[in-house]
Amino acid sequence: MTGLHYHLPPDRAIIAVAGEDRQAFLQGLVSNDTAKVSAGRAVYATLLTAQGRFLFDLFIAEQDGRYLVDCAGPRRGDLVKRLSLYRLRSKVTVSDADADWCAAILFGDGAAAAAGLGEAAGSAAPFGGGVAYVDPRLPDLGVRLILPRATAPATLERFEAAQDAEGAAYHRLRIAFGVPDAARDLTPEKSILLENGFDELNAIDWQKGCYMGQELTARTRYRGLVRKRLLPVRIEGAPPAPGTPLMLDDREMAEMRGASADGTIGLAMVRLEALAKDPAPVFRAADAKLSPDIPGWMRLPELDDVKA
Repeated sequence: MTGLHYHLPPDRAIIAVAGEDRQAFLQGLVSNDTAKVSAGRAVYATLLTAQGRFLFDLFIAEQDGRYLVDCAGPRRGDLVKRLSLYRLRSKVTVSDADADWCAAILFGDGAAAAAGLGEAAGSAAPFGGGVAYVDPRLPDLGVRLILPRATAPATLERFEAAQDAEGAAYHRLRIAFGVPDAARDLTPEKSILLENGFDELNAIDWQKGCYMGQELTARTRYRGLVRKRLLPVRIEGAPPAPGTPLMLDDREMAEMRGASADGTIGLAMVRLEALAKDPAPVFRAADAKLSPDIPGWMRLPELDDVKA
């Protein structure tokens, strides 16, 4: 992608976690190490079920002595409720802050430099009355911002960037890199982090202490139980609807997730045995042909196990 673009995602929202115990409180719940969060660094994390299945993805940034958390907008009420259930005697407050704050994305060539940031994933700094940070998952996705809702449009216009009002350009970029949008591509209470690249996308700290769902996540990794991975696919023909089985010969070997607005690329959950048999398989669904394209950031040690 060339040139700067910005997007105000309508399906993301902001909650606030404040109080002197905020770091320890989230540390026992989410998959990443909240001790890493500071004015100079944001992190990506997930909240799981006790059985280790996906519930929420979270971008956690620090602003004026509290955490502002970018989360799934339609489900923010559920997130606030769930976090509040675990407060017990912790000196912490969890509140819906979406009326005052909004999430934004700046992407394209030079996005980090335009926001005055370094290139490292998660690099953060105060910006526009809020905070800007390089996407902690993959710097190629640009800069995420949490801005005061009232002044966000004027702040973003200062970048002299083109507005991506519908998000088509941003989601095409995301899909091309094989990065899932949790609200679109994952199923709450069913999806498994390691099948969806959350390890390589910096959502998991393997050295931290216990957190909700850690046991299954660790067991999946250390016992080599991953047999499917979410991959970008090139599409020839009409893109299949999400959930459509993708066939290799006469076997169902993948399942469609989302696709770009132009229908030329998408994401699919692919059985690794398909790649083990043929490093360049072509799946079919009706008249469409779909070819996996493994991104450079992705590690597939599980594929060696399947081949063995």
